[in-house]
Amino acid sequence: MIRRPPRSTLFPYTTLFRSGGSGGCTMAAKFTKRFEPNSVAIIEPNDVHYYQPMWTLVGGGVKTFEQSRRAMKDVLPKTAKWIKENAVQFDPNNNLIVTSSGQKISYDYLIMATGLQLDYHKVKGLVEALKTGKVCSIYSPVYVKQTFSAIKNFKGGNAVFTFPNTPIKCPGAPQKIMYLAEDYFRKHGIHVDANVMYFTSLPVIFGVKKYANALMKIVEKRNINVSLRHNLIEVVPDKNLAVFENLDKPGAIHTVNYELLHVTPPMSPLDVLKSSPLVDGSGWVDVNKDTLQHVRFSNVFAIGDCTNLPTSRTAAGIAAQSGVLYRNLVSFIEKKPISAIYNGYTSCPLITGYGKCILAEFDYNQQPLETFPINQDKEMWMFYFMKKDLMPQLYWQLMLRGNWEGPQLIRKLAHFGMSR
Repeated sequence: MIRRPPRSTLFPYTTLFRSGGSGGCTMAAKFTKRFEPNSVAIIEPNDVHYYQPMWTLVGGGVKTFEQSRRAMKDVLPKTAKWIKENAVQFDPNNNLIVTSSGQKISYDYLIMATGLQLDYHKVKGLVEALKTGKVCSIYSPVYVKQTFSAIKNFKGGNAVFTFPNTPIKCPGAPQKIMYLAEDYFRKHGIHVDANVMYFTSLPVIFGVKKYANALMKIVEKRNINVSLRHNLIEVVPDKNLAVFENLDKPGAIHTVNYELLHVTPPMSPLDVLKSSPLVDGSGWVDVNKDTLQHVRFSNVFAIGDCTNLPTSRTAAGIAAQSGVLYRNLVSFIEKKPISAIYNGYTSCPLITGYGKCILAEFDYNQQPLETFPINQDKEMWMFYFMKKDLMPQLYWQLMLRGNWEGPQLIRKLAHFGMSR
């Protein structure tokens, strides 16, 4: 282990993590097994850790909100130092982070896992609309709890679901909650009076053609109206109006009346990062997409939603990245060549109803990278079971303890060693 001599004005650590989210907890668990106690530190101000992929199921009434949360102290490694503050300044030129109390934290190696921020305030009228009972969102711990109530209270009319014109985490979730809501309406005899509408800023319903084709068949079969290249810019709660801009026709506005509106908010890098030397021109941590090492500061690595990796931001992606990052940082510490390569693997279990799911898995090139030797673009109960019951256990019991790096070994075995 490489240690820096203590300095009286600094708090020195061998390895420092910014965030106690999925990426931060996973990597901290891996490195505390390697380093001495208290030589690894995590900067994280929150008391609660959430398994956010479960929030689709919370919004659909399948899981409770409490099942998605754990106390932060129970998921952080016991031998790591928890610095319960915000980071307010990053100085990678001097290997320093300044916290909200003014502490200067020095490090030998830094892993950025800051995630991203939800920008509900960037849609005019949305914050006020979220208080009305007809507008909801599964992306926030504040609003996810009211989503199922909004679905249950819907009696007919337009049920509108949105996808914003920014990068987001779990890009399949805006559709998943829509399919669950439509299935709920169908099971309760409301679907005859419901007009389910999906407005997305994207030019396609899903980025991978194989799964996009399967989803288009589903929306056509269930009479879900899809509007591509439309971005929500305003909500008028006293009139139940959602206002969209047509991204292909600048200045063209489309207004829709709603009785239920589920909003996926715009998202962006953390404000504290936007002026940091660590980020690219868009504010994302600037890393090599193959090695996860920073392109300018060699002792900095990054994982997950905060990065500019050109792949979907998912927990499955973080799991796959964690093994690559760990091996490459260990090689860097030991002054060996960095050789582990991340292929962009990510996964999106696309719930299409209660008991139904398509398991999308793909790489940087938007090519399927499927675990099982079957066609995964079919709706299957097995995939729904995995999403509902198996994946939460993998997360809590394996991934956050540093022992799950994705299904690549299972994939190799299932395909007799022929898979990538």
